[in-house]
Parts: sequence; C-alpha cells; structure tokens
Amino acid sequence: MLFLGGLCMMMTAAAQQPQYTQEDSLRVMNLIQSAIEDTLAYPTAGQMMLRIGRAIEAMNVPYVAHTLEPNDKERLIVNLRELDCTTFVETVTALTLCVRTHRTTFEDYCRVLQKIRYWQGRPPQYVRRLHYFTSWIEDNTTMDLVREIQGPNPPFTAVQTVQAHYMTQHPDKYRMLTVNPQDIPMIREMEQRIEGKKYRYIPQHQLFNNRLLRNTVHDGDIIVIITNKDGLDTQHLGIAAWHSDGLHLLNASSIHHKVIEEPMTLRQYLFKHPSMPGIRIVRVNE
Repeated sequence: MLFLGGLCMMMTAAAQQPQYTQEDSLRVMNLIQSAIEDTLAYPTAGQMMLRIGRAIEAMNVPYVAHTLEPNDKERLIVNLRELDCTTFVETVTALTLCVRTHRTTFEDYCRVLQKIRYWQGRPPQYVRRLHYFTSWIEDNTTMDLVREIQGPNPPFTAVQTVQAHYMTQHPDKYRMLTVNPQDIPMIREMEQRIEGKKYRYIPQHQLFNNRLLRNTVHDGDIIVIITNKDGLDTQHLGIAAWHSDGLHLLNASSIHHKVIEEPMTLRQYLFKHPSMPGIRIVRVNE
C-alpha cells in the first residue's frame, strides 16, 4: 500500500510557493487526466510509469540541465517544458503516484513532487533536496513510495560501495553552494549518511535479452546507472522499456538533447560509456 502521509503540508511563506508557468500546470493536468482515462489499460504502477514517460516523450521536451537552480533561495520548481534525467524521473514518478492515488489537482501534484524531491517531504531548502540519488532512494523507501530491487543473483552479481563527496569537494560547480557557502557542512552531512553503503547492481555484461532479466527488470522500473567517477554514486537515470531486442532506456538525454527512448539497447548504451559499470533498479510501489 502506498503511504502519502504528510501531503497536506501547507506552504504558507511566499518563498515556499511552487514556481511554474501556466504551460507547466496545463501539462501536468493534461497528463494526469489522460493517464486516469487509461488506468484500466495500464493497471500496474510500472506500466503507468512507462505510459506517462512516453507521453512526455511525445511532447518533444528538450533536455536542459540545472532547471532547479534559477533562484538564490530554494523553491519547488515545476518545469515540464525542460527536463534533465533526474527531473524527468521525478516528474514521471510524481505523476504516477498522483494517478495511482486519485490525486487529480495541480496542488496535489506539487505536494507529491515536494514529497519525493526533499527529505521527508519537508518544505524546500537546498540542504533538504535529495541531491544524491542513493539518498533519494533511501528517503522514498522509508515513506513506502518505492523499493530497491536487490536480487536475484544473477543478474545482481556485483556490489557498489557508494561514494558521495563530489558536491563538497567541488562546491564551485554548484551555483547555490557558491551563493550560500554556509550550506556546505550540511551537504557534507547528507553525503556522510550514504558514503560507504553497499548496494547490489546488475553489471553491463549481465544485461542479456533473456527470461531471467525480463523477470527481474520490469517495464517502468527506474534505472539508476551507477558511475565509477570519483565522489559520485550515479551518473544517469531513466525508465525501463522492454523491446523485442532487449532492454531500452527512456530518458532525458543530453546526447539527443531531448526526452527519448534510446534506439540502442541498454547493454549497447552502457558499453559505449566506460564510466557506467552497471545499473541499480528501483520500483514504484503498488
């Protein structure tokens, strides 16, 4: 059962009001309403994730980085006109949770988005945003919204030891930390909560087009591509989409400059990127 307790949190201060355009709110409402009409055709959370992700792809949304960073102080940003890999996955997840729990207003969507983006759904602050996706997984798991798949072995034959120190070792790469250097120690506390933890993952060479992988990774699962870059836990995110030739990635792509379902298989994609040794799998709860 999904637990969405705390969604009625009031955002009273002007600085806490969501930031969006009329086009953003219209897109949210259209996506929710059309998905609700298709509920019978997409009965599981994973099927709905993929259906909504593909609907966003059909909108030809461009890839744009740093869309959560336009202000000196943190606000809840709702932007369906421009997406990066993280905001794409968050958008699809929030829309899916709304549809699955019959929350049909734009205000509902904003509350769900806040809940999954910030620690325990608290009012937006930069130090509460779940910057590392391992933190995102852990926090949303504690709220019973998602769960990480860790087996069977195979294909989960490898273990990641999480690194998380990139932000505090390179604060100059983050505008908000440049503007607010007093936040760096609190970001370090977030990093320390996950650094050194171990999670099972599926390495590149285990991404076969076989029954085992098809039974393990489902359509609509969140694919978390890990990295061997120093100080980071993940490098890219997307949504699982099975084709006849194997597993593909629906993602906001900096390579294609838009939301797209990758034409190559995920196995081919990862072997083209040596810094991406494999994938973790996260599933939205029913």
